[in-house]
Amino acid sequence: MAMMPVTDSMFLLGESREHPMHVGGLQIFKLPDGVGPDYLSDAHRHLVNDTDVRSLFRRRPRGPVSSLGQWSWTDDQNLDLEYHVRLSALPRPGRVRELLELTSRLHGSLLDRHRPLWEFHIIEGLDGGRFATYNKIHHALVDGVSAMRLLEKSLSEDPEDSDLRVPWSTSTARRTGTRRSSNGSGPLGVLRAAAGVAGDLAGLLPALAKIANQVLREQAGTLPFQAPRSMLNVPITGARRFAAQSWPLQRIRVVGKAAGATVNDVTLAMCAGALRQYMLDLGALPDRPLVAAVPVSLRGMDRADSAGNAVGMILCTLATDLADPAARLRAIHTSMQRGKAVYAGLTPLQITAISGLALAPLALSPIPGVVQLSPPPFNLIISNVPGPNKPLYWNGARMLGTYPVSIPYEGQALNITVTSYAGSLEFGLTGCRRSLPSLQRMLGHLETSLAELERVTAV
Repeated sequence: MAMMPVTDSMFLLGESREHPMHVGGLQIFKLPDGVGPDYLSDAHRHLVNDTDVRSLFRRRPRGPVSSLGQWSWTDDQNLDLEYHVRLSALPRPGRVRELLELTSRLHGSLLDRHRPLWEFHIIEGLDGGRFATYNKIHHALVDGVSAMRLLEKSLSEDPEDSDLRVPWSTSTARRTGTRRSSNGSGPLGVLRAAAGVAGDLAGLLPALAKIANQVLREQAGTLPFQAPRSMLNVPITGARRFAAQSWPLQRIRVVGKAAGATVNDVTLAMCAGALRQYMLDLGALPDRPLVAAVPVSLRGMDRADSAGNAVGMILCTLATDLADPAARLRAIHTSMQRGKAVYAGLTPLQITAISGLALAPLALSPIPGVVQLSPPPFNLIISNVPGPNKPLYWNGARMLGTYPVSIPYEGQALNITVTSYAGSLEFGLTGCRRSLPSLQRMLGHLETSLAELERVTAV
C-alpha cells in the first residue's frame, strides 16, 4: 500500500461530476507512407494484448468511492486493458473540428475510481492522411510536466522505429530511467528527508513574513482576491469545450528579444490580448485587469520523470485594462519578475506551501454560494509546460502536434495550457461548455494579439 501525498489526494477530494480532475493530451500524427487500412486496428490489438503494465498505471484509490477522498493507493490485479485502451473513429468529413468536438466530450467524462485512473484513445478517420490519440490521466497521479515526460519517453526520434511504446509500458519506464538519490532510501535516508522537511517548515513562517513585508513595502505585488469578477469566474458544469492551435516558436522569440521579455511573458501577453478582445466582443471586459495564476515547476532534472505533483504558483496581472499591447507586455513582464523575486532563496516545500495560499480558495469553491459571494482569487490558470524540441514518431507515424487538455475549476471556467514541440508553441484551451460561448474564436484572437505584438516591437 502506497500512501498518497496531500498534494495528490486533494485532486481526489475536490472531484465531482461537475469538476473532473484529470489532465489530458491530444496528439495528431501523419500516417506513414504505404501503410494498409489495418494499421491502427493492428496497433490497438497489440496494445490491449500487452499486459506488461508499470505500477503507476495499475494504481487506483484504495478507499471506498463514497468516502470524502482516498489517502492511499492499491494496485489493480485485474487490469482490463480493453477498457482503458480504445479505438474510435471520427464522423465524416473528419476535420479537426470533429476531432475537437470528440475530445471535448471525452474530456468531460469522469474516470472510474474503481479502476486505475487513465484512458488512451486511438482516433482514426482524420482527413489528410492523419490520425490522433487522446489520453487522460488523473491529476492525483501526475502533474503537467511529468505527463509530458511520460508522453515524450513513449515516442522516438527515429522514423524507422516501429516499436509500439506507450506510457503505461514497463519498457517505457525502463527507458525513462528515473534517477533516485542514494540518500533517499533506507532508514538514514528517511531521517535525512524528515530533517529536511522540518527545516523547510521552520523557515515557512519567516518566508510568509518576507512576502508580506515585500508586498506592503513595494505595493507592487499581486495578491489573491485582487482579481475582478468576470465571466470566467462562475459556477461550471462537467461538460467541456476544447480548442487548440499551433504557432511558430520563432515568432514569439523575436517579440520577446525585441521587448526584453521571456517567451512565457509573450505567451501571457498573447493570452491577455485574446481574452481582452473575446470579452470586448461579448461586452464583458472588467474595468480592472484580469489576473492569471501561472504555475512554475519545482522539479529538478533528477525528478523530471517522477510521478506526483511539484508546482508553485505566481499571480500575474494580465493588464487587460490597457489597450496598448506594448504597455500590456511590459506590465506582464514586470509582474512576473516580481513574482519570481519573491520566491528567491526559498525551498520547493516553502514555495508549495506559499502557493497554497493562492490556491486554497479553490478548495472552498464547490460549496454552494462561495463562487457567487466571494471575490475570485484569480481569473484563470495559464500554464506553460516545456515539451520536446525535435520531431517525434510513434510506430513510424510523425507527430504533427501535441495539445494539452487541462482542468477548469469551479469558479474558473477557462484553463489555458501551452507546450512547446519541434519549433512550435501548442495552445490548448479547455473551458466550461455552458459558460464560454464560441471558445474557438479565442484562437483567432490569439493570432491577432501576436500580430499586434509583432507590430509594436518591430525594429
